[in-house]
Amino acid sequence: MKGATLHWVDAATAVDAEARIYDYLFSDPEPDAAEDFLTCLNPDSLEIVEGIKVEKALADAKPTDSFQFLRLGYFAADKDSTPDHLVFNRAVALKDSFKK
Repeated sequence: MKGATLHWVDAATAVDAEARIYDYLFSDPEPDAAEDFLTCLNPDSLEIVEGIKVEKALADAKPTDSFQFLRLGYFAADKDSTPDHLVFNRAVALKDSFKK
């Protein structure tokens, strides 16, 4: 796989989680300049990725506890997160040197 990035989690102990990846709310840097700012809403401003694998220790994460997910960014446990349904929101993305 050209340009692939591998992330390692112990398969024997990993647990499922959901990641919420937020992007810009508007597709135009100046939405107020548009006739109707609603036409500038970014339909891809939220991507929900289910079934990600995380370390079992993250099941104890409390809202606002933050973690660096390797090569992806910094994530915080969401208030919707429970030990049975882990939810993490990306707060800050990392620069990806593999993207060109």
